[in-house]
Amino acid sequence: QVPSLLPGAHPTLQKPIMVETKKDDKKAEKKDEKKEAEDEEKKEAEKKILKRDVVVHPIVLLSVVDHYSRVAKGTTKRVVGTLLGEVDDFKLHITNAFAVPFEEDPRDPQVWFLDHNFHEQMFSMFKKVNQKERVVGWYTTGPKIKPSDIAIHELYRRYCPEPVMIVMDVLPKEEGLPMEAYYSIQEETADQVFKRTFMHVESTVGASEPEEVGVEHLLRDIKNASASTLAVRVGDKISALKALTVRLKDISVYLNAVVAGKLPLNKEIIYQLQEIFNLLPDQDSEELVRSFAMETNDMMLALYLGGMLRSTVALHNLINNKIKNKKLKDQKGDDAKKAKEEKKDGDKKDDKDDDKSKDKDKDKAKAKKDDK
Repeated sequence: QVPSLLPGAHPTLQKPIMVETKKDDKKAEKKDEKKEAEDEEKKEAEKKILKRDVVVHPIVLLSVVDHYSRVAKGTTKRVVGTLLGEVDDFKLHITNAFAVPFEEDPRDPQVWFLDHNFHEQMFSMFKKVNQKERVVGWYTTGPKIKPSDIAIHELYRRYCPEPVMIVMDVLPKEEGLPMEAYYSIQEETADQVFKRTFMHVESTVGASEPEEVGVEHLLRDIKNASASTLAVRVGDKISALKALTVRLKDISVYLNAVVAGKLPLNKEIIYQLQEIFNLLPDQDSEELVRSFAMETNDMMLALYLGGMLRSTVALHNLINNKIKNKKLKDQKGDDAKKAKEEKKDGDKKDDKDDDKSKDKDKDKAKAKKDDK
């Protein structure tokens, strides 16, 4: 605060100083108001983006894998394509995708080429087939975000105001969804220049009824036909438990980092964790323990009866096999005896024939002598 009168100065000299200080205060207030308004707009934009969850349909996953296997399989290259879809139930449904020619310099990530003319031609053809589908973003087989992705994302902003980027891992090493969805937001830096950065959003895999039927037929061809349904179910349960173990480890790492002060506390995550714990059943309830025991006993009884039936059938087949083998041995012995007897009879006949031929020769020799 500037005093109204300075000691030893004339009152008229103080008036301009008061006016200037008031103007400066008003300017500062206006600047603060502008900053507050910009911050509020930024927060509202982020909230709108956060509400827009991404739902990827199975045909998109198949298209991405097919694109990668045709172009970049066995190499370190990545492929890029366009995503098509529509907004339904406040969710972004990605229902289709097509490949786009893309090249980049492995030494310099800022040097890249994307054929946007090809993209525009393909989209015009897709639009003739389905008018509802529009450009909603693009995909890449990263498998992680690269420095040139921001520039590619800005290119897709020409065709869509808020495009989404899907990073697809076509060779996943862990259990779970092999994809991550991102939007771009403005971030204020220290030099007061707004730069764009990627913000992660929730992504799920969803399908309509016709798509579910098609996926089931594909899985029938992929799965091993010789494996039983029980083995398939057990394998699915094991993979699900592995995925659950990975998620629990991630939760533990996050909570330990929050307790250690390495990460800030996110109330929304804590709320979701509390909801998970609230949905867990009360394991100390007598009714729950009794129901689990009854179900376990019924299951064990069915397994016991199945084991008994299997062992009984196995013993029955073993006895039948032994009887059959014994009959075959006896039959082979009888056939061998008959063959020996027939051979002996044949040898006797041959001996008789030889004797007869010898007698004839002797008779012929005597007759010749007598004639002489």
